[in-house]
Order: sequence, then structure tokens, then C-alpha cells
Amino acid sequence: MNYGEIKKTDIANGIGVRVSLFVSGCRHRCKGCFNEMTWDFDYGQRFTRDTENEVIDALSHSYIRGLTLIGGEPLEPENQPQLLELVRRVKSKLCGKDIWCYSGFTLEQLLSGTSRAQTDVLAELLHMIDVLVDGPFVLQKKNISLRFRGSENQRILDLPASLAAKAPVEWTEK
Repeated sequence: MNYGEIKKTDIANGIGVRVSLFVSGCRHRCKGCFNEMTWDFDYGQRFTRDTENEVIDALSHSYIRGLTLIGGEPLEPENQPQLLELVRRVKSKLCGKDIWCYSGFTLEQLLSGTSRAQTDVLAELLHMIDVLVDGPFVLQKKNISLRFRGSENQRILDLPASLAAKAPVEWTEK
């Protein structure tokens, strides 16, 4: 897996001050995407154990609320194994840090078993994510007044509640 950037103090992609990992690779190719360069799976740098340690170290500060996975498309099959390893470490070593994930896939696509995102690790990865911002960016539905999303079709979902209900449950700020 490659990544384009690690933002160590991001306030735009989730609640609080966050560490955001912009992964490379996206087949959605949404018209008007703000991060078009990350469509290429070879864009940026290789995500290594040293990179993972850098993310963990950045998350260890008390003022950091959590980790945001963004891209590109974090849930592309090529990205899932390394993100699962990272998320496992975050959950085991950094109690209290939440994990947000932005995906062009909808929750329904991810759960249907027919999405190209389906892999052996997807279910475990989804169970470790707290908030899922789902759906592709749709230029005709762009709305710059929306919080934490770019277009009106995108939803901010409480992923544990959604998985338990087997249906989308909107996230509410706590």
C-alpha cells in the first residue's frame, strides 16, 4: 500500500484534532474529487512498519482524538490488509482513540457481499471503525456547508450501531 500524506493535526476530517492517513488508490474516480492524485495506487510513498510507527507515535499525544483513514479509497482490497494491522495496533495500544473512515462505497455495498471491497479482512476492519463517512462524492450534490463531507448523498454513520442493526444508523456527536 502507498500513501500520499499523513496529517498529524487535522481538524477537517472528523471530530477533534486527528491524525489523518491519506492512502493511495481509488477506482471510484469521482468527478470533482478534491484529492484526484490519490487515485493512482502508486502515488506517494510506500506504507512501511516505520510509517505505521510514525502514525502510532503521532496518535499518542493526549490532544489527539483519533485516526482518520481517507484517500484515495481506504477500503480498496489492496489497502485493507495494512490498514487492518494499523487499526489493530491503534485499538490495542491507544485506548480511547476513535477511528473514522471515508469511503466511496456505501454501507450497503460493503455489507452486501457483492462489492469489489469484499475481502477476508473487510469484516474485521469494519468492526474496528467507529465512524464511516460513506458514499461517493457527487459533484451535482456538492455542498460546502456540510460538516465532514463534501456532497449531500454522503452519510456519517455510527458504524458499530449500523453493523448491529444491519442498517445505516446516523452518527450523532457525543
